[in-house]
Amino acid sequence: MITSDLKLTAVNVAHRTVIRVTGGRLGWQGGGMPVLELTTIGRRTGEPRVTMLTSPLQEGDSIVVAALGSGGDRQPAWYQNLRETPQVRVRWAGGDPQVMTATAVRGAQRDDMWTIITEQFPDYATCQTETERELPLVLLEPAG
Repeated sequence: MITSDLKLTAVNVAHRTVIRVTGGRLGWQGGGMPVLELTTIGRRTGEPRVTMLTSPLQEGDSIVVAALGSGGDRQPAWYQNLRETPQVRVRWAGGDPQVMTATAVRGAQRDDMWTIITEQFPDYATCQTETERELPLVLLEPAG
């Protein structure tokens, strides 16, 4: 049986391959949501780490992503990385990468966003039932 981490890695590699092979014409939408390429700095290595994520909610220039981690009990590595170094790089809709600041959304703001997200994308609510940890929401905002 393939682990969730391996599945997630395989999906990320396949997704980046589609974007590269099509010259960016395909691959920026997934599951009815925009897709983004998030680059964090590895908390142990200090090296750039790239992952593809969907964004179930956007507010102006801000982008919201959820740290699902395939619904497992461990926080995804990218989430742990941005908690250590909140300055990230985001490539959005095939555009140029931009520096953004990542902030975990908490309290009433998180609850309000979670309600909006799960109403539009019920699979997020299903993921939440598969783990005891609260699935974090992260707000990505332009730096500067």
